[in-house]
Amino acid sequence: MPLRLKLPHGDRIVVNGAVLENSGDATVLIFHNHADIMRRKEIMQESDVLSPSRRVYYALQCAYIFENERLAYIDTFERCLKEYEAAAPSAQPIASRLRDKVGIGKIYDALKECRALIEHESKIIELSELTTQQ
Repeated sequence: MPLRLKLPHGDRIVVNGAVLENSGDATVLIFHNHADIMRRKEIMQESDVLSPSRRVYYALQCAYIFENERLAYIDTFERCLKEYEAAAPSAQPIASRLRDKVGIGKIYDALKECRALIEHESKIIELSELTTQQ
């Protein structure tokens, strides 16, 4: 079944590592075969990589987008994830799900799961701030 994406004016997507921008009216794209696609709302800019969980996400994002460098980015993902787990052992269940998805080649699904890691980190920061305020 083809994937149908509506791309509003000025919006961007990444397809197999190429950044595409719609410079005209709203466009509908139909993908009839497999392609690695990320929409703007899913793409993390390098300047937004300001925390350990976001480093994990960014490494996965690069592994997904840049197929020729995928193995190197997966190594980076694993290193960043180990560092995160060492600092926050409570993230182990999320880390395990991420590794499982990456291990079977479901990098896009791992990216979606990585949002849980970012949320986990936010909760830890909130708790830390609460305890320092008391």
